[in-house]
Amino acid sequence: MSSKAEASASGIGFFGLLCIVFITLKLTEVIAWSWWWVLSPLWGPFALVIGGLMIFGLVYLLVNSRK
Repeated sequence: MSSKAEASASGIGFFGLLCIVFITLKLTEVIAWSWWWVLSPLWGPFALVIGGLMIFGLVYLLVNSRK
């Protein structure tokens, strides 16, 4: 007998919920932020990953260039 365990993630997640809150606050004119900042929970995590990879790559190149 073989049992398969399937895991599925459901729900909106922290960044999705934060984005909905920011959009609601923007549309009700509670905050006067730019739409770039209101939508930052959508592109922010991606930008952090890209920035981290760039720093890792820079450190890697610096370490290997000294050999």
